[in-house]
Amino acid sequence: FKVALGNTWKENLTELSGGQRSLVALSLILSMLLFKPAPIYILDEVDAALDLSHTQNIGQMLRTHFTHSQFIVVSLKEGMFNNANVLFKTKFVDGVSTVTRFTQCQNGKIPKETTSKAKGPK
Repeated sequence: FKVALGNTWKENLTELSGGQRSLVALSLILSMLLFKPAPIYILDEVDAALDLSHTQNIGQMLRTHFTHSQFIVVSLKEGMFNNANVLFKTKFVDGVSTVTRFTQCQNGKIPKETTSKAKGPK
């Protein structure tokens, strides 16, 4: 498996940084998804090893290239948040789980908020 990053070819994936490995894996997965799309995808912190610019690029790519698919993405980075249509923020404070739903407008602002609470196990 060979990978080119700029003008440098890497012979082995172990030569890549964590962020570079994430980009290679995401590139491979997303190219397969373009070939044979599915209606829904679940991604769990795929941007954990990426810097902000790469996270924003992945978020923009998901939003623009996969308009007929739904993505459930777990992320702690704002680059993904800015490209989401709907956000769910979860908190667990004093034995109470709170889920807040935000609907994002086209301009990236988050005007609408809905909150629901549930008591955690005792």
